[in-house]
Amino acid sequence: MDPAYAHIRDWIFDLDNCLYPASTGLFGLIDERMGAYIQRLLDCDPVEARRVQKAHFHAHGTTLAGLMAEHDIDPHDFLDDVHAIPLDRVSRDDRLVRGLGRLPGRKFVFTNGDAPYARRVLDAIGVPDDFECLHDIHASELRPKPDPHGYRLLCDQFGIDPKRAVMVEDMAQNLRPAKALGMTTVWVDNGSERGNHDYDAAAIDARITNVGEWLEQILGDD
Repeated sequence: MDPAYAHIRDWIFDLDNCLYPASTGLFGLIDERMGAYIQRLLDCDPVEARRVQKAHFHAHGTTLAGLMAEHDIDPHDFLDDVHAIPLDRVSRDDRLVRGLGRLPGRKFVFTNGDAPYARRVLDAIGVPDDFECLHDIHASELRPKPDPHGYRLLCDQFGIDPKRAVMVEDMAQNLRPAKALGMTTVWVDNGSERGNHDYDAAAIDARITNVGEWLEQILGDD
């Protein structure tokens, strides 16, 4: 084990564009369904739906949070709709499977999505049973990352000592609350932020491009 991670007992991973490559374009399918949902909700054209969607994302952390705050939508209805996508673009990742299997301690998924969708994705990439818990948007009481509330709930529920935990995430802004709690932070810089360079370098301990490759590097030879 790389000495930088020898103290880690709890490993916390984001899901989308983190445990699978952003290049699959899977989140693009969700993005399209969010746009279509907003068009139906507001009876607007695609251009206006796109504007509303991104405005909510940047103002509230997720499109869902903005729609709940400003349009009082049912979060279950929204999540069921936008996650109804095929997963044929995502395939088993043997390197990730091996790496997660070798990690000492507990492993968690912390996602702004919901658990049914997360389970489908984990099954597709070959790691359906590797995690202690899926801490989804409902477990965060519908307060999405980077709201610190969900981070604290996760730590409190499972007795996670932040100083002995690592968070792996493709959205750099979502690492700020983790770092503030005392976690070791790893940014998966794989292009998923689409040109967003608004991040705090002091909140990032390591910068990688692929989780499976990183696990191989820090775990060393069998």
